[in-house]
Amino acid sequence: MKKKLTENQNYAKRKNHILRKLLIVLGIVAFAAAIVFLSVFLVKSYTKNKITLKTIKQSWNSYDYQMVYEQGKIFLQDKPYNNTALTYYGYACFYLAVSQIDNYRAQEYLDECINNLRLAMYDASKSLLPQLQYMLGKAYFYKNTVTTYYYADLAIKYLNLAKQNGYVADDISEYLGLSYAALGMTYESISAFTEALIVRESDSLLLSIGEQYYKAGQIDAAKQYLFRIIDNSSNDEIILKCKLLLGNIYIDTDEIDKALEQFNDVIKTNDDSADAHYGLGLIYEKQENLVAARAEWRKVRKIQPNHAGALKKLSE
Repeated sequence: MKKKLTENQNYAKRKNHILRKLLIVLGIVAFAAAIVFLSVFLVKSYTKNKITLKTIKQSWNSYDYQMVYEQGKIFLQDKPYNNTALTYYGYACFYLAVSQIDNYRAQEYLDECINNLRLAMYDASKSLLPQLQYMLGKAYFYKNTVTTYYYADLAIKYLNLAKQNGYVADDISEYLGLSYAALGMTYESISAFTEALIVRESDSLLLSIGEQYYKAGQIDAAKQYLFRIIDNSSNDEIILKCKLLLGNIYIDTDEIDKALEQFNDVIKTNDDSADAHYGLGLIYEKQENLVAARAEWRKVRKIQPNHAGALKKLSE
């Protein structure tokens, strides 16, 4: 009986010893966790306190838009309606968006940009408001290019407001022209593009005007701009686009030989031009050579499987 009691006592002692060790270990772990938590809290507090409008502006002046974005996000947690921070943050979001390859990420940045610029406008000074409207208009323009929804009307709204309020930028008229074109507002687009030419002439701008005149049915005016580019441009890609459009114009006016010349010129330079082969197919169709026409449209499908025109023609 005495021996059994001694064994029980020894077992209890061992059990107590293990429990003490376990409590010590748990205490050490809890203490370490508390230190880590406190350290993180202090670092965050220190970092947060270090971010001021001055530091955000310094990052902006260094063109470090990612840093402006990160600093602005932290700063706005405590001061969500600070006009200056909203402006810097919104602008940083815009420049990060237009530098993205991934359209989904670009949309996220543009949404943040638009939300923050709209908030910034509520309390903006009279002198800053036109600039915010200009940037908001550009943000909606780019959002229109990366989504399946239309935002061109909002781009037009804010770009025109910026102009009306006296903001001057070389690219406003060109953005307006492209936005009007996206909405099918051909004459407004031509007017805006023509105004943009006064500020800065470029091959892409001349091509845009030619395209809009073609859509408006003003063939002679369209051809003038296209010939002007072909005669003076050193940009091979734009020249090919001009020849493709000329080919379509000549098909519309039943000048088949001239159309054939334009499409063959394109193919000599780029045999993988789906639109040029599609144009040849249209020419053969007009000549009632359906075998040759369908052969060209099948080439189009190999080059560009989702080509709308070729898909439609081959399904007829």
